[in-house]
Amino acid sequence: MRSGGKRGAAAAALLCALAVLLVGACGTQVAGQGGPTPSATALPWTLSAPIGITSATLSADQRTVTLAATVPSGPKPCVRNLRAVLTEPVRNTVNVQVTYDSPAGDRASGCTKTTTAKARVKLTEPLGKHELAVGYPGTVFTADDATLPALRLCGDLGCTPPATGCTTASYEQAVYAVDSPAHTYRDAEHCDGKWLVLDISWRTGPVCGDQADSACTSRLGDRWFYQAEESGWKPFFRTTEGGCQAVQDREPAFPTALCASLEPLAPSLHPNHAR
Repeated sequence: MRSGGKRGAAAAALLCALAVLLVGACGTQVAGQGGPTPSATALPWTLSAPIGITSATLSADQRTVTLAATVPSGPKPCVRNLRAVLTEPVRNTVNVQVTYDSPAGDRASGCTKTTTAKARVKLTEPLGKHELAVGYPGTVFTADDATLPALRLCGDLGCTPPATGCTTASYEQAVYAVDSPAHTYRDAEHCDGKWLVLDISWRTGPVCGDQADSACTSRLGDRWFYQAEESGWKPFFRTTEGGCQAVQDREPAFPTALCASLEPLAPSLHPNHAR
């Protein structure tokens, strides 16, 4: 019995020692301390799209496109599995999607700078007159009027913007040039091919289906004056005044024939919010 009691006491002492070690080990971990540090924690790599596509070049046989993409960079690897793939074509457009994996969504990754990386895609047929749209909304390129092998980057008005003139398409370009609200109306145009006056307006009030409701048919508006340039109509002045005095003070060459009959814009188009 005595020897058994000694063995039991020794076992109990051993268990107590182990317990002390375990408790001590756990007790040293304070909230916010201990455990893996943030730098040692693996950051998730997620599927991403390029920050931008800056250029596209076409091979001699017009079957391979090389895209320059702006991607994250940092002291550690920030991009892997960079790839460009064809997606469903639309009308005369070849669509390409560029993706890569990156931990850049977490600033702890250090991927706070950018660099240029290149991805290639093989077309099913020569590009020809087709436009090449990369991503969504697409960055669009064309071989038309391009200095090959570089493709030409198309602008906001597409790859073939309308010729500057007294046409509906050209007026639409002029409205776009002043960054007018969506669903802007052209109320009047005065044009001679070199100079243009546009009166525009847009609906205000809550969104509703009853166009007879005065809250839906009230409008704000502007009168813009433009000069024709190679890139399209360029706005240079706006006023609510009628006649020629204001615009010719700004641009003496503006023709009297286009402004003499202009009436002042209705005060309701430019309400006075002064108190």
